[in-house]
Amino acid sequence: MNKFSGKIAAIEAYGSVAIVDVMVGPYCFTATLMGAADQLEVWKNGQAVNLLFKETEVALAKNLSGQISLRNRMPSIITGLEYGQLLTRVAMQMDGMMLHSVITTRSARHLQLELGDQVEGLVKSNEMSLLPDLTDTGV
Repeated sequence: MNKFSGKIAAIEAYGSVAIVDVMVGPYCFTATLMGAADQLEVWKNGQAVNLLFKETEVALAKNLSGQISLRNRMPSIITGLEYGQLLTRVAMQMDGMMLHSVITTRSARHLQLELGDQVEGLVKSNEMSLLPDLTDTGV
C-alpha cells in the first residue's frame, strides 16, 4: 500500500460525492469520495490526512505526452525492479517519497523498464482513499 501524508487543500461536494484535493509537498492529488453526505462532512480544508492507494492501482507511463484524464500523475525515477513470472514490482522515488507499482511483467518488458528510468505513476482519483492523520498535532 502506498501512503503519502498531506493536507486537504480543497473540497468540492455534491450530495454523496466529494472531490478532495490533497497537497503532498508541491504535488496536488485528487481523491473522489463516495458515501452518505454526513460521512463526507468529517473532511475539512487544512486537515492533515494520509492518502492511500494500492500498488496494483498505479499504472506506469514512459515518455507520456499529450492530454490525459488522470489527475494523479507522479513523476518518478525507478529505483528497484522485481521481475516475476507474471507480475513485476516497481519501486520509484518522487522527490524523496517512495512509491510502488505492481504491473504485469509483459507490460514491464514492453516498456523496457530499467533502473534510473524516468516514468510517471498514474492513479485514478476514485482509487485514492483518505484517512485522518491522527499523528498531526497541528503544531
